[in-house]
Amino acid sequence: VALVTGASSGIGEATALELAKAGYTVYAAARRVERMTHLTESSIRPIPMDVTDDASMRAGIDTIITEAGRIDALVNNAGYGSYGALEDVPIDEARHQFDVNVFGAARLIQLVLPIMRSNRTGKIVNITSMGGRIHTPLGAWYHATKFALEAISDCLRLELKPFGIDVIVIEPGGIRTEWGGIAADKVRAVSSSGPYAPQGNAVADSLSSESTQRRSSPPELIARTIAKAVQANRPRTRYAVGFGAKPMIFLRG
Repeated sequence: VALVTGASSGIGEATALELAKAGYTVYAAARRVERMTHLTESSIRPIPMDVTDDASMRAGIDTIITEAGRIDALVNNAGYGSYGALEDVPIDEARHQFDVNVFGAARLIQLVLPIMRSNRTGKIVNITSMGGRIHTPLGAWYHATKFALEAISDCLRLELKPFGIDVIVIEPGGIRTEWGGIAADKVRAVSSSGPYAPQGNAVADSLSSESTQRRSSPPELIARTIAKAVQANRPRTRYAVGFGAKPMIFLRG
């Protein structure tokens, strides 16, 4: 039984389909349930979940436990990129970036661990990014969340080793999803004018350009990597996959 968050598009949707193909009972979670109705054709079960709302997360986990009796894999994929100059980004937006990318993932881990510990098995997959190992201009808050999730994963792996639970980090490079367009819109909203405008407009144009999309890898590549990792008896701690991931991380050192 697998729970995949952020499953209404991109990596999450592709992962839900890949895990269903591998024989998992898959619960696909997202705020926009109406965008997941087609997944039922693959025997995937869409459930509403907002990773910034504790009651929503608890209700989703309760549903899965009631219906399936177990959770073998949690794929923390929900997230977005909030870009903009540090001076320009409102602190409320910075907090929301952490709520979605870090605290939502951590809370779901807290909720699934009792059942995983009881079964003495489980896979927790945290989708970070090559952005959890490198840094780029105007990405301070986004990179901060991904660096944080990397650290959480490493500490958690030590804590859960006695219980037979694996913690796996997936570090995507450039992937052909809605992520770039959303990040570009965030930059333009806060840093397209004022002292950081030259950088802001250049970063936004790069994030949303057709050439960037053409070079980027398909989300199915990440989905296949996740499926391989959760089915492995001894998965690697990290998988850097997708356009630019391995060379960029290597060059960062």
